[in-house]
Amino acid sequence: MPVDAKYKTTATATGGGRDGRTALADGTLSFQLVVPKELGGPGGDGANPEKLFALGYSACFLGALRVAAQQLKTPVPEGSTVTATVGIGPRSEGGFGITAELDVLLPGMADEQARQLVEKTHTICPYSNAIKASVDVPTRTRSA
Repeated sequence: MPVDAKYKTTATATGGGRDGRTALADGTLSFQLVVPKELGGPGGDGANPEKLFALGYSACFLGALRVAAQQLKTPVPEGSTVTATVGIGPRSEGGFGITAELDVLLPGMADEQARQLVEKTHTICPYSNAIKASVDVPTRTRSA
């Protein structure tokens, strides 16, 4: 399905990939990358692709939630949050895969209304759309 990209950004990784550095071409962000101990690296301070994905997915889903709420004519409760948990590990078919989970807090919203809002958001969020064919994303929706 073609996408009419209205915005693009460019990043370059250097060094060893997961144990190197990544930086945006415009100079606004740069990260030292560190392989987690769980994947055989030294761990410690630094970013990794899964941390960056979790940051992006949580922010993107919260933004898409606001768009979905407008479409459903539902107010987004004050204090709403989205927490993304992203994992990596070997796939049974070989290679590696990612896992993703979302925890959506919608203070005071009725359960059915919250469920509908989150379902609609999954159809709008670019991250959800990018991974829906290969990653099951369990979503926990809470009102308190």
